[in-house]
Amino acid sequence: MKLKFSSCLLLTTLLLISKSIFAGPPFRTDDPIPVPYLHGELYIFSTGVFDASGKSGVGPAIEFNYGIFPNTQFHLVLPLAYSAPKDGTSHLGYGDTEVGVKYRLVAQTNELPAIGIFPLVEVPTGNASQNLGNGKAQIYLPIWLQKDFDNWTIYGGGGYWINPGTGNKNWEFTGILIQYNFTDSFFLGTELFHQTSSSLSSPGFTGLHFGGGIPVIKNYQILFSLDLGNGITTYKHFAYYLGLYHTF
Repeated sequence: MKLKFSSCLLLTTLLLISKSIFAGPPFRTDDPIPVPYLHGELYIFSTGVFDASGKSGVGPAIEFNYGIFPNTQFHLVLPLAYSAPKDGTSHLGYGDTEVGVKYRLVAQTNELPAIGIFPLVEVPTGNASQNLGNGKAQIYLPIWLQKDFDNWTIYGGGGYWINPGTGNKNWEFTGILIQYNFTDSFFLGTELFHQTSSSLSSPGFTGLHFGGGIPVIKNYQILFSLDLGNGITTYKHFAYYLGLYHTF
């Protein structure tokens, strides 16, 4: 049975949300700041998309980041993925594994923003026939910038996805995020992003996310973001990210 256009877009969004959330929780846009040397971050999270064709997402999933060298962060995501199309068979299983290294090229000064790169590889460990993975290794080559102004933080940038596979296309992502920091662990932000078409069956689109972080106890935060299908695109949907974040 052929997939409907909305189902193709749902699957595409699942894969993209997986990448974006892995990149910069709880947003798709990332920052250039690596985890400090010999320190780490651990996320336990869930993310999903709901639209007229069904629902899909990942969770529970684990993201691990560690400062292996000064200005250098190792990155790993281990996801449990699910796909539940309205007119098809539901599947649950291990998804594609994400591995990457973030490196800060330029430290922030009064005049210059911080600048960093964060190449990623999506290892095709998920079952593509069950819509739990891409089926081919994907590579992301982004560059990110960040500047802080008192309690405000602005970061953004973008990159190029190498996206092999039948019906797939290489594509580009750009995004910018404005965030207000009430404290070191309590923040709210809004993200605007755009991506070009990633397959022959799905168009590019623009999105707007709202989210933030709320402290729970020392070194723990609740992270969240929401996308209510805000009218920037004709694709009607609801998307979310919810995670528990721990630093050590």
